[in-house]
Amino acid sequence: MVKFSKQFEGQLVPEWKEAFVDYWQLKKDIKKIHLLSTATNNIPTANQQYSLPKTLFSSIRRFSLFGHERKDHGVIQVHKKLASSASKGDLYETELLEQIADTDAANEFFACLDMQLNKVNQFYRTKEKEFLERGESLKEQMEILIELKSALKRQRNKGSTAQDPKEDASISCTISCEEESIKDKTEQEPAQDNTADEFESNDVQFSDSLKSDEMGKSMRMKREDGKLRTLSGRVFNCQGKNLRINIPLTTPSRTLSAISYLVWGDLVNQSSRKCGPEGSKLNINKTKLHHAEKMIKGAFIELYKGLGYLKTYRNLNMLAFVKILKKFDKVTGKQVLPIYLKVVESSYFNSSDKVMKLEDEVEELFTKHFAEEDKRKTMKYLKPHQRKESHTVTFFIGLFTGCFIALFAGYVIMAHISGMYRGQSDTIYMETVYPVLSMFSLLFLHFFLYGCNIVMWRKARINYSFIFELAPTKELKYRDVFLICTTSMTAVVGVMFVHLSLVAKGNSYSRVQAIPGLLCLLFLLLLVCPFNIIYKSSRYRFLRVIRNTILSPLYKVVMLDFFMADQLCSQVPMLRNLEYVACYYITGSFKTQDYGFCMRTKHYRDLAYAVSFLPYYWRAMQCARRWFDEGQTTHLVNLGKYVSAMLAAGAKVAYEKERSVGWLCLVVVMSSAATVYQLYWDYVRDWGLLQFHSKNPWLRNELMLRRKIIYYFSMGLNLVLRLAWLQTVLHSNFEGVDYRVTGLFLAALEVIRRGQWNFYRLENEHLNNAGKFRAVKTVPLPFHEVDDED
Repeated sequence: MVKFSKQFEGQLVPEWKEAFVDYWQLKKDIKKIHLLSTATNNIPTANQQYSLPKTLFSSIRRFSLFGHERKDHGVIQVHKKLASSASKGDLYETELLEQIADTDAANEFFACLDMQLNKVNQFYRTKEKEFLERGESLKEQMEILIELKSALKRQRNKGSTAQDPKEDASISCTISCEEESIKDKTEQEPAQDNTADEFESNDVQFSDSLKSDEMGKSMRMKREDGKLRTLSGRVFNCQGKNLRINIPLTTPSRTLSAISYLVWGDLVNQSSRKCGPEGSKLNINKTKLHHAEKMIKGAFIELYKGLGYLKTYRNLNMLAFVKILKKFDKVTGKQVLPIYLKVVESSYFNSSDKVMKLEDEVEELFTKHFAEEDKRKTMKYLKPHQRKESHTVTFFIGLFTGCFIALFAGYVIMAHISGMYRGQSDTIYMETVYPVLSMFSLLFLHFFLYGCNIVMWRKARINYSFIFELAPTKELKYRDVFLICTTSMTAVVGVMFVHLSLVAKGNSYSRVQAIPGLLCLLFLLLLVCPFNIIYKSSRYRFLRVIRNTILSPLYKVVMLDFFMADQLCSQVPMLRNLEYVACYYITGSFKTQDYGFCMRTKHYRDLAYAVSFLPYYWRAMQCARRWFDEGQTTHLVNLGKYVSAMLAAGAKVAYEKERSVGWLCLVVVMSSAATVYQLYWDYVRDWGLLQFHSKNPWLRNELMLRRKIIYYFSMGLNLVLRLAWLQTVLHSNFEGVDYRVTGLFLAALEVIRRGQWNFYRLENEHLNNAGKFRAVKTVPLPFHEVDDED
């Protein structure tokens, strides 16, 4: 049977861990009481001889002078006091009415218990208020959306006789001009809202009744610190409020339209700021209303998730109070549970039913407006079921792991016998086939380390799914990752083993050279396969992240995007192998075994420069976009890190081509500067370490791992692996092993360094996020109220 402490730790909301009952501290207090009472019972005292008279006296004292039994208040009495502020609610304080084994220890226990109860009540009240306010805002947003959609439908019906039904991208209504232009105003979103970055606005002026054909028109542009934060346009009036539609600039089309609006808006709108008496035409874009509807739908889903977390918070804390009071009664032999439990049950966090009512309202609204009155469809969105982990996956992981080990051992033995990886190796094989093996080895080593990270994140209770914004029904579990790695590497090594066997038997390269190319083509087809097989949702999510990374200045940057870009920064050797393999097979050089054709082509050599620093460029552009969105200078400092890495990578590629002393000196200077920059950012920014005034020497105050030695070891290992570029200067080889094998070994070390970096990066992200008690994503709402003064 699982202990309650383990069950409690496994079911609590990780981001709210500090707000839960400190069950472990209360257990320590009870253990202290138990030890003191045991020691007291073992030592006879002189007062024991008076135990019988005291017992008789206490029995007689229960009766009053009139012979009636005196009311028994029990062992304790809990007093309710009003807090200093109304937001904190009531405070509870326990008074001991009877002496327990050790009164001081019991007082400490009840003081801690009261503090936990007050903490739970205060946190529940705060979160309940937050979710209730969010629910009211969503109801207002929903009402506005319904009114706009009905207005669009009526306008569409009016214009259907005069317009072609196919031309229905937007509808027009007549507006009147305001006499005064709207003044500029600086606005900034709250710092805790990580999802609201940049907005483009489609602003429409129309009345509540929609009977008037004349409405106002205005245009303005907001700036903050000289940088664009929000593009604001026309204001529309709905339900007696001046509102504006704000849609996040998350796609290139919206970003480009916003930039074009910024460039041409003033020129185009100068002539339209004054209108004639008849008014002018204004388009209400249905596409933006559709985006607004999607935003409100996502906000409802996140709100429902937060309400579910709050219910879990209440139930687990209630159970924790019951369990800890039972332990106290068992140790002391007193009947405290019935008395204190009545107080807990009547406290705010257990008695308030506002969350339950709001949850029912959310279900009703979602069913009515987003699920076509289908309750089952509603639950698919609001309560998605987790995929059940099958033992079949574990079986196949073991099966393919054994196959991979056997095939890899056979491949290594055959390669050693044929002398493929020695200094005087088969040049054609090492130039054409080995890059394929190297590319897949680095790729799936990285993927395997990602599976290991998932295991460690789950063990450390790091909510990586929330940080990466992964769908709970579609995310890859660690066993899925290991299955993909073992299956893929078994296929790769198996094909390489067959290919090497055919070469060793004397078959010409012209007959077997297409085999590695077919292997690459097979993996490419599996990646883009449109059928719902082999983790389709994860494959397409991966492609979308790669697309967002390549077009990073145009796409809004989220955690998963820059996390993936960081992984690509450690996969430059894999990208260069991919570049060569693509050139070798696309140009048809594999038919003639002209492996030097690509090297002789100027475009290929120029592309080699680009591939070497493209990952750093993408990451730098992401930093620039985040600075543009959020306005924080730390993103500019982070951009400088990747610029230095770009320069170091470019110098290294140039040195590999020229092999001169000048380029070597430049490589040493640039790589040293980039390494110092990166080490500082790794330790201080990404890991949050090197805190001199922390309670943990050189570490941060809060740590997810219990053993501090692991952090010190990781810091030293990160330093050593960051210096792997020194091999470029030393040109060290291992007993005549081919330099390509040495390069693969060093590239694998960089992948391993990135793998350990991933854990600490998300640990730091989790701790910073948990400090704000954010357990659900904050979705920006589309309709924003504008004051008349603005």
